Amino acid sequence: MAETKHSPIDLVFPWVDGSDPAWQAEKAAFTQKSGGDARSIRYRDWDTLKYLFRGIEQNLPWIRTVHFITWGHLPSWLNTECEKLHVVNHRDYIPAQYLPTFSSHTIELNMHRIEGLSERFIYANDDMFFLRPLPAEFFFRDGLPVDRAAQNVLQFRRRDGIDHIVANNLTVINTDFSKRDCIRRAPAKWLTPKYGAKALKNLYLMGVSNFTGFEDYHIPYAYLKSTLLEVWEREYTWLDATCSHRVRCNEDVNQWLFRYWQLASGRFYPGSAVPGALFAIGPDDEKIEDVITHRKLPMCCLSDDDEQLDFEKENARLCGWFSQILPEKSAFEK
Repeated sequence: MAETKHSPIDLVFPWVDGSDPAWQAEKAAFTQKSGGDARSIRYRDWDTLKYLFRGIEQNLPWIRTVHFITWGHLPSWLNTECEKLHVVNHRDYIPAQYLPTFSSHTIELNMHRIEGLSERFIYANDDMFFLRPLPAEFFFRDGLPVDRAAQNVLQFRRRDGIDHIVANNLTVINTDFSKRDCIRRAPAKWLTPKYGAKALKNLYLMGVSNFTGFEDYHIPYAYLKSTLLEVWEREYTWLDATCSHRVRCNEDVNQWLFRYWQLASGRFYPGSAVPGALFAIGPDDEKIEDVITHRKLPMCCLSDDDEQLDFEKENARLCGWFSQILPEKSAFEK
């Protein structure tokens, strides 16, 4: 029986127009005295949003509602009358004490508050794209998110990197869960041959008492809304502190905490191969062209990490590649 007949699945993703003067003014007023990561590359728009919507319509037609989160601005081409579209302003769901926010973490950690959000939903970023048709069972099986409980060992590589935030996530998980009990309750989910060599790493790490890390993939993730509610109930202090930061900083947790919680609690269905990959715009352009134009992967994430890029040139190339495989307007466009 298809998931969508009795179990609707929604998709959530945020977007910001970093060129909006009103948004820039508000951001400047609040972030000049804030620490954290406020670099412009966190917010610049690559004009590829329409291809995300086209990919959703073409490759995930079973999605019930797309909850499109925005500061308030909207693309000029967006069809706000589309029956599958729910435009969500930050003010519509984020508690007032956390606003205004310029942190993706605050936007993500409060997703469960979106009006009408289904129990089962997929979270994506606006730099993630769906390149091939995918069934609902690709994301949810037996009512559970499809994921991979593949462990690793966290290594700190940069002073301002994501590793600090991952370490905070792990601190929460190791406080609330016993690794030994987690694996004992569902050993087949941790040692399944579906993970290949990753299962051997899980076996190797069995002797370590705490979770030392999980393989993180920059791809859309499947979530249960009830997971977010539970984490807020159990770990309000951590989430409240993160949401109180106007921009991202090393003291935060992020939405991967919800994923780790699902893994530790056993509320997931073990999947096999990782269905997507992360590529850096500029250095990985040859790979990006190949993956997009030949649909080499079901999904991809395109990272904008280089402030020295020739933005106009790179933007034109990306849009050209996407237009080859997604040339037709979607119902999300006027």
